[in-house]
Amino acid sequence: MSEPNPYADGEYKWGPGQQAGTPGYGYPQAGTPGYGYPQGGGGYQPTLPGVPVPPQYPPVGQSGGASLALGDITVVGDQIHTPAGPMPLKGAVWNAMDLSRTEEKISTVGIVLACVFVAACGLGLLFLLMKEHQTTGFVQITVTSGGRHHATMIPATGPHTIQWVMGQLNYARSLSM
Repeated sequence: MSEPNPYADGEYKWGPGQQAGTPGYGYPQAGTPGYGYPQGGGGYQPTLPGVPVPPQYPPVGQSGGASLALGDITVVGDQIHTPAGPMPLKGAVWNAMDLSRTEEKISTVGIVLACVFVAACGLGLLFLLMKEHQTTGFVQITVTSGGRHHATMIPATGPHTIQWVMGQLNYARSLSM
């Protein structure tokens, strides 16, 4: 592609000169690399001017013990460790969504006792007021930081689970500031 055009008549020349040894179109000139070609020096180079270089964090295990664990999300020192990989703690965005529900129904014991004592002037019907509460579902926690996103589900064991998770989440938010 660096040979001159055999059909050119010599009057009109366009583009860079095509002398022997000079690169053609699409190749950076000597000394100044072109747009899209790696710059010298190695390391991280931002793609946009003014974008800061991401901070470097110490290896895992050098920053102390875990200060918070929510499902498979663990906060250790200044990092968040997830199965998706480590994320910086600074500037992390934490969210929680309550996907649990608490159902109220007449207990089985109340139904049996109502059937047994219904003959005693209807007082057995008071046993139908015996209720049992059952909580099912999950609390979903998401964290986004450093261009990564991870979500985890914590099983709801009772109506108090969302309060416990929100307390832990608020602590994680305070660490992220």
